[in-house]
Amino acid sequence: MLSLHTNNAALSAQNAIAKTQSNLSTSMTRLSTGYRINTASDDAAGLQIATRLKAQTSGMAMAMKNTQNATSMLQTASGAFNQVTNMLVRMKDLATQAADVSSSTKDKEAMQSEFDALGKELSNVMNNTTFGGTTLLAGGTLSNSMTFQIGASQSETMTVTVASAMSSLTSALGSASSNYTSAITNAAELTANANATIQLLADAIDKVGVVNSALGATINRLDHINSNLSNISTNTESASGRIMDTDFATESASMTSNQMLLQAGTAMLKQSNSMSSLVMSLLQ
Repeated sequence: MLSLHTNNAALSAQNAIAKTQSNLSTSMTRLSTGYRINTASDDAAGLQIATRLKAQTSGMAMAMKNTQNATSMLQTASGAFNQVTNMLVRMKDLATQAADVSSSTKDKEAMQSEFDALGKELSNVMNNTTFGGTTLLAGGTLSNSMTFQIGASQSETMTVTVASAMSSLTSALGSASSNYTSAITNAAELTANANATIQLLADAIDKVGVVNSALGATINRLDHINSNLSNISTNTESASGRIMDTDFATESASMTSNQMLLQAGTAMLKQSNSMSSLVMSLLQ
């Protein structure tokens, strides 16, 4: 029907052009930002899922930093215990040598002097080894229960306790380093004291090994935790990307298609507007 008041073809063309312009704008926005979802209206459910996945990956990234920092802290303590072991072994060698009758009084006094110096350094290492300004060994972090946050959720924690072993070690070090340091000048007493110290030092070395072994096992566990977190984080990030990221091939094709439809719609709108002139031709 020819009508001056209503041009159905023009209205249809206008509606098609508006829809095409909206689709073209969406494609251009996605291509310019790199994201398929730029507002909640683009994909409300997808945005909710992606947001939850992003929060999880962010938390896991921080948990990975936690495991790395914890590993560094425990490695610092383990390195200190390696030095403690080296000093104890040397002290045991000195005690063993001094316990032999072939060593003269002067020899024993020289050995005792070195023994005393090592005992002081043991105290220094045990009391002054720190990580981030916090004491680690005697009376420090290792002397209390340690809780590590190893995941993004509240329940993902790991508790390690070497407090009892640390208490036994501290006591053993005190006993081992005091026995052979008393001010004695009699060769026979020096020999007896040195002999008594041998077993005390052996016990102290064993107790250092117990604590250091526990730290080593914890370091290995943290390393596995870090590797697993990395695996989970990578795959979770991939899942989030599949939801959020723009498929450039698909959106480029969609943009080209919408551009062509927009040109065609504009041309058809021009043609539909010319139909009104047919009405006037009937009146001539």
